[in-house]
Amino acid sequence: MNLTDQQRTLIEQIGVWHENNGIQPAAARVMGLMIVSDKRELTFDEITEALSISKSATSNALNLLLRTEHLEYITFPGDRKRYFKMKISNWREAFTRKIDDLTGFNVLLRQVLEVRNRNCDESDEGLQDFISFLDYLHQELPNLLAKWEEQNKKS
Repeated sequence: MNLTDQQRTLIEQIGVWHENNGIQPAAARVMGLMIVSDKRELTFDEITEALSISKSATSNALNLLLRTEHLEYITFPGDRKRYFKMKISNWREAFTRKIDDLTGFNVLLRQVLEVRNRNCDESDEGLQDFISFLDYLHQELPNLLAKWEEQNKKS
């Protein structure tokens, strides 16, 4: 696969962004490649070659991205290869799931305030602000998505 220098730079920048958001380095670069690539689907070998990473790193990255539903694969009759592609169609569900995860964490943060015996007014105040924001975000997200969908309806 021939990538331009600009594409390689962009793959690296996207990879670093994903790394900073908790994704393993090889998986982060695979995400970058899948977004930047001119091809919609890529084989295992194309990914390995394009990123110059080992087969083991490619395999681990693809398995992680399949488990986390960032990628999916398709096959074609008569071809034993799997063709990996971004799972873009579920972005709303993935985004909502992340907000729900934060809400679950919010429950734990409330419990921290209840059981903590130390007197940390500044820390407690910051934690209460964060809990309040997460409550607000969880409440407003459905409205925000509905408003966006209304604005972007195709006539």
